[in-house]
Amino acid sequence: MFMHPPHGIRVYVLKPETRYLCNFWVEIQTYGNEERDRIWNSHLKRMLDNNQTCAVGPDSVPYMTCVVHLLEEWLGVEQLEDYLNFASHLLWVFTPLILLILPYFTIFLLYLTIIFLHIYKRKNVLKEAYSHNLWDGARKTVATLWDGHAAVWHGYEVHGMEKIPEGPALIIFYHGAIPIDFYYFMAKIFIHKGRTCRVVADHFVFKIPGFSLLLDVFCALHGPREKCVDILRSGHLLAISPGGVREALLSDETYNIIWGNRKGFAQVAIDAKVPIIPMFTQNIREGFRSLGGTRLFKWLYEKFRYPFAPMYGGFPVKLRTYLGDPIPYDPKITAEELAEKTKNAVQALIDKHQRIPGNIRSALLDRFHKEQQAD
Repeated sequence: MFMHPPHGIRVYVLKPETRYLCNFWVEIQTYGNEERDRIWNSHLKRMLDNNQTCAVGPDSVPYMTCVVHLLEEWLGVEQLEDYLNFASHLLWVFTPLILLILPYFTIFLLYLTIIFLHIYKRKNVLKEAYSHNLWDGARKTVATLWDGHAAVWHGYEVHGMEKIPEGPALIIFYHGAIPIDFYYFMAKIFIHKGRTCRVVADHFVFKIPGFSLLLDVFCALHGPREKCVDILRSGHLLAISPGGVREALLSDETYNIIWGNRKGFAQVAIDAKVPIIPMFTQNIREGFRSLGGTRLFKWLYEKFRYPFAPMYGGFPVKLRTYLGDPIPYDPKITAEELAEKTKNAVQALIDKHQRIPGNIRSALLDRFHKEQQAD
């Protein structure tokens, strides 16, 4: 770019392609500003469209090369064309990755926006809740978040909400690999009925670090039977999954009920003199799946009573929770008979509403199929 003559005087020596554009620019300076700009832009556009060169004869070079050299002169950067070629190569290499990431990032932002809108829609309800009780406001906030997530990620629906009485009732449900459907159901109950549905949780949940506050706020308990009876007699809703962690780990896409000989829940309903409401969520096994059916993980669970089996999923499948007809209190029925009757009621919901064996692809397509109006 710079040359040093013998007399030590520094002068600028422009490259031919740069000199051509500079000369043309000087020639059109006699025109007015608007006319000059029009001629200049028209000239550059014509050169680009016709792939013309910046000069003729031995100094002739492609137009884009001319532009690059002109930028080098103006910016004082050498080998700009090499940098541009390298950047173009990087773009070519990483384009597939960018195309894979950007849609998911955009969808992630959209989901955050939609969940925020769900919360904003209920802002007046949240303000009212916080004005009365701190934990009521916290429950309302968390319920709103989970309800928004349920609506966005799973198109969650509840069918049969009218079957829940104003008074106490015992809800018996099938346990998925992760009972996310019950979290959603609790949120629906709290938002639409203003009630907290207590739940009996496995003992290992109470040992998870940081979970104690969550369990206390949402009134989870481990037992014993007498405490469950007292809760129902006090007029509350109580939920139990007789299959528990064993059903979560060992059941699969065939949706087999694994209750063993458990009948304590039936005795609780008899002692509290409350109805039992069977509950099942369609496609819950397609949302999350467990690898606990192998001999090793079965042995580990029976040995340590802890869910060591890995899980996978989080698929945005359609989830619909169905509440069956209440099984009324009958003073003449035994716990064994009531447990069997309840198991048959849950099985009937599975037979009616679940595709056997479950299929993840079909469960995803269920997002586009409408059923009767949900609650």
